[in-house]
Amino acid sequence: LHPDRGAESAPNTFPANSAATHAVADVWAAMRPRFSMPGRDHARVQFSKAWYAKRQDYLDRTIERAAPYLHYIVEEVERRNMPSELALLPFVESAFQPLSNSHASAAGIWQFIPSTARHYGLKLNWWYDGRRDIQASTTAALDYLQTLGDQFNGDWQLALAAYNAGEGTVQRAVDRNRAARKPIDYWSLKLPKETRAYVPWLLAISEIVANPAKYNVTLNSIPDVPYMATITTDSQIDLALAAELAEVPLE
Repeated sequence: LHPDRGAESAPNTFPANSAATHAVADVWAAMRPRFSMPGRDHARVQFSKAWYAKRQDYLDRTIERAAPYLHYIVEEVERRNMPSELALLPFVESAFQPLSNSHASAAGIWQFIPSTARHYGLKLNWWYDGRRDIQASTTAALDYLQTLGDQFNGDWQLALAAYNAGEGTVQRAVDRNRAARKPIDYWSLKLPKETRAYVPWLLAISEIVANPAKYNVTLNSIPDVPYMATITTDSQIDLALAAELAEVPLE
């Protein structure tokens, strides 16, 4: 459920005396007040919290990969008035690796399969895969999550389960429980094994972000400032020329 396929590298740390960390709060501080999903103390979340708490190196690598993207994603989530926990979903889906691929042909940090990607407006062709475009895929993922949130009457746990297993799978589980006069909350549904663990992984990482000291972990700071800018060109441009004009290394 939680492969770490990224290359080993040093964590993205920002010096304590840097101007960035003094000028603004970091992304973690910006997110915490808007956490609103219940269930972080549920018994089924305990394993996932313990897993994260024992893997500082994993957190360091994932946060390093998240650093260029997380400010943008948090802003988009908050602009839509959605729970800030949703900005952490790429932790669970891809460990913030834009080039990640799953056995089910899902790709990008939000792990879209081709059919869902196209349904939510992402272009896929020989030149371009919108699932790996951070801005386009984030828009598509949040559109999809909002649709699911509406379908399940604002129950974000059910919406997340549907993001993982498909809305039909979750709706049928809800309908079965309702017909049997059983509770229809996420924890009470009979769902695929992966989906039963999916929401606990997100709740666990949000609990780690909310209370890192409680779990004896450190979250390397990500300044709460824009990292990316969008430039529109009138035609194709060689990447080497783009790097030279932007005064950044070609890599």
